[in-house]
Amino acid sequence: MKKEVKDTIIAELGQKLKDFPHFYLVDVTGLNAGDTSALRRNCFKKGIKMVVVKNNLLHKAFEASDIDFEPLYTALKGTTAVMFTQTANVPAKLLKDYKKAGIPALKAAYAEESIFIGADKLDELAALKSKNELIADVVALLQSPAKNVVSALQSGASTIHGVLKTLGERPE
Repeated sequence: MKKEVKDTIIAELGQKLKDFPHFYLVDVTGLNAGDTSALRRNCFKKGIKMVVVKNNLLHKAFEASDIDFEPLYTALKGTTAVMFTQTANVPAKLLKDYKKAGIPALKAAYAEESIFIGADKLDELAALKSKNELIADVVALLQSPAKNVVSALQSGASTIHGVLKTLGERPE
């Protein structure tokens, strides 16, 4: 491969590292062409950009980045695919579906500005909540007290009305 081509690939990887806030390094050793194609289709459906890369080119893209990716260097062995995503937990959920077969296996991930190394971190990554999920949780928490107050007022009003009605109907 010519140096110009390598430089272009490194620049493209660097741009993807800037464009996508989260990425997963996945070992795709053992996947045949059909399985790789199916994995790519599933990634596309879920908004994940999957790229199979040469480890040394990805290493150089990491070095050129503003973020310190040094802990990820140890994961750059074997056949590596990078899954770029806007939502941190989507690739983890996808990989959990494939976990039964053992391929592809998680090598490492950069999600929510944290580095996760090892396939044992997959459950932890899948449990991460996306920004939209966190916003929904906050809104639900904010609505809960208001709903409780309204509910108490409504049930209290009917209770008071019932007591007054019973007292009014009672003979003296």
